Amino acid sequence: MKKTRLIEFLAPVFLLCVVILLWHLVTVAFSIQPFLLPGPGAVLDSAQANLRTLVSATLMTAAGALGGFLVSFLLGSVIAFLFSQSRIIQYSFYPYAIFLQTVPIVAIAPLIVIWCGTGFQSVIMVAMIISLFPIITNGTAGLTNVSQQQADLFSLYNASRWQILWKLRLPNSVPNFVTGAKISSGLSVIGAIIGEFFVGYGTKNFGLGYLITMTSGQLKTPYLFATIICSTLLGVFIFLLINLIASRILKRWQE
Repeated sequence: MKKTRLIEFLAPVFLLCVVILLWHLVTVAFSIQPFLLPGPGAVLDSAQANLRTLVSATLMTAAGALGGFLVSFLLGSVIAFLFSQSRIIQYSFYPYAIFLQTVPIVAIAPLIVIWCGTGFQSVIMVAMIISLFPIITNGTAGLTNVSQQQADLFSLYNASRWQILWKLRLPNSVPNFVTGAKISSGLSVIGAIIGEFFVGYGTKNFGLGYLITMTSGQLKTPYLFATIICSTLLGVFIFLLINLIASRILKRWQE
């Protein structure tokens, strides 16, 4: 068991080292200019030179992503509960949930600025919109797809709608909600960064989205790579955090 876990840990680390080595060799062998493709050393130097700014921007984006994720999870859970209790509500509103997922956020962002202004609350709203749909779909599936035998058993004992929801549908839906949360956790980071592209925080307090726009516009490619790496690490961290919480919750469903 310990050997398997060691292999699971070392395999991606080894692959990362190989990628970094190949990256360095390509930039040296072809003499690629840093503004086109900086080497790992240039990216590391840029990250060290702008460490304080990167940490501050990462924390700001993390706050927006986690805020959007929590709002989407709460709102999506309420909507899923409503869908599970009334097919009329589900048939009426589900197409609009799909519409919310498919409409380009670029088209919605100006409206969010008009309604909510620029700042932290608008970034949370953009992150919430992008990460909401997986919670609704997975939660609704878990709440509605219950065993017919169990449903008949509850009906046999004249269980109320609340008892069926609380003691049958909700426990059955926990794995589905967890799956939706894992998907939404990654989308919330994307949503927060996209939100910062359009609604931002300001020139004093800003997140990774602003840094990506600024560094790409000024051709500070090593700084841009450092910002992208911070964005990736933030997404991985939030996913691992949600995955850790989910593993604790799902212990009773695992063999």
